[in-house]
Amino acid sequence: MDKIFEQLDRHWRWGVFVAWLGVSAWFLFNEWARIRGFALGDTDDNMRMSQVRALLAGQDWFDLRQYKMNPPFGANIHWSRLVDLPIAGIILALRPLVGGRVAEQVAVAVAPLLPLLPMMVAIVLTARRLMAPLAWPLAIIALFFAGSTLGMVTPLRIDHHGWQLALLAIGVSGMTDPKRARGGLTTGLAGALSLTIGLEMIIYIALSGIATALSWVDDRDERRRLAAFAVSIGGGCALGFAGFASYANRLPVCDALSPVWLSDALVGGALLLGLAMLRVEKWTVRLALALAAGAIVAAFHALMWPHCLARLEGVSPEVAQLWLSHVREARPVWANGWQIASLILALPVTGIVGYALLGWTLRQDRERLRALLSVAAPAVAATALLAWQTRTGPAAQMLGVVGAVAIPWLLAPRAFASQNSIVRVLGTTAIALLGFGALVPTLISFVPAKKNSKVEQSINRANNLCPTMWAMRPVALQPAGTVFTFVDLAPRLITVTHHKSIAGPYHRNGDAIGDVMHAFRGTADEAHAIILAHHADYLLTCPAMSQTTIFMAEAPNGFYGQLSRGQVPAWLKEIPFPKDNPLKMYRIIG
Repeated sequence: MDKIFEQLDRHWRWGVFVAWLGVSAWFLFNEWARIRGFALGDTDDNMRMSQVRALLAGQDWFDLRQYKMNPPFGANIHWSRLVDLPIAGIILALRPLVGGRVAEQVAVAVAPLLPLLPMMVAIVLTARRLMAPLAWPLAIIALFFAGSTLGMVTPLRIDHHGWQLALLAIGVSGMTDPKRARGGLTTGLAGALSLTIGLEMIIYIALSGIATALSWVDDRDERRRLAAFAVSIGGGCALGFAGFASYANRLPVCDALSPVWLSDALVGGALLLGLAMLRVEKWTVRLALALAAGAIVAAFHALMWPHCLARLEGVSPEVAQLWLSHVREARPVWANGWQIASLILALPVTGIVGYALLGWTLRQDRERLRALLSVAAPAVAATALLAWQTRTGPAAQMLGVVGAVAIPWLLAPRAFASQNSIVRVLGTTAIALLGFGALVPTLISFVPAKKNSKVEQSINRANNLCPTMWAMRPVALQPAGTVFTFVDLAPRLITVTHHKSIAGPYHRNGDAIGDVMHAFRGTADEAHAIILAHHADYLLTCPAMSQTTIFMAEAPNGFYGQLSRGQVPAWLKEIPFPKDNPLKMYRIIG
């Protein structure tokens, strides 16, 4: 047994790599049919593919407008080219060998799996450093139960979320690195790369900066970590801005790495570097200086960029009400029902309990306790943010993994050593299920599933069928034109057909989103005027799709409500589709 443990410790890197290969193989097998069908189910995944195609077709590196949307102006997309690189690289490498279609299928299958490997390595490193070298297999097992997290790194999920989760895990692991300079460099560079991709992780990056500064307050020897973090976060953001900021992001916008957040990073980095260079012995003085530095950064941001103190999306109140308020992931976790909320919350909450338990055992080890608090802080923050938006679920689950496995690591040996056989068997099993995040899913599996109503079945059928290649084929056979359709259907439309559309769920295009929402909610005459203003050639609907429920609930007698009842105005001519096709398409004739 000792030899087995010795091999597990010595060859942990190979163990993680083999685990990654196994998980990747399972994902590819499980998703093979969807990969073959190019079933990019999420709007952002479809838009990412359209962006990559535009890049490969010769679009300017710094021009991220999507010209197949809102013609002739294009849709302003706030993303970064950084995530496009692995997808484009796979396509470019394979296209001469297997053709463009197969190259794209391989790209959407393989690219999402790439960030899973560094994520797993980072989580394992954190577990090894906070608990023990042999704790790493438990972390791998627990990650398998982080469904929201793994959902971001499965085949077809080509958008940026998987990479940002991986960079968050890497940044957290840097906080636990006993080599201070290397740890600070790791955390800072991971944060800078994440900001280059997008701002989704900005709260956790800010917390890492605060934790690094407070570590220096507690121990002056942490100055090397602080200095390395300061230089890497500031310099990394500068390089990221220079290499990847689009033309639109060179303006002082609030929703991407722009002069706003670049200047904040540079000012903050300079102040932290200055703190690291000071020789201050009293921790109280160091605390005062750290608080002063934080106040300066906050004051600088508030005075220089007051327009970025509100919601970063910057949409109008009207568009927020018509569209953003209905986005499911932008609502609190409990809005998804108690079962889904329980599945999302189980691992993060268990992780917080585990971090508390681990903190108690490390109370005499000041250095490791400091590292633990730096890891637990973003985990607690991500869990708390679920009360605001469900979209923090993947980060909350991933950050909770190490804390969760602390429970079986610390408690299972005690239960297993019990003289009572019931405690030894059932106790160890229950502790393992709890720590691996499997207890709540196991219990919920015994709860009878709620039977969907006929309306819910119809909605699910429409959501599943309308975006398929089969359903879109008759649409693609029509002469190329501009198609007026739902906000949630437009990215799929422009990705799998030669048509253009008006608006997707991208907040910088609030006017176009507002036009689509008003058209389907308003009268037929109002819809006609809006559609003509956008020079649309076609109207496309998916009866019973989720977004239609909003139109029917808020404007049952509006334009879409009339269409759903067969009241087609004279300026529309329906294009005949096969009877089993779920889509309805009309030509604009007047």
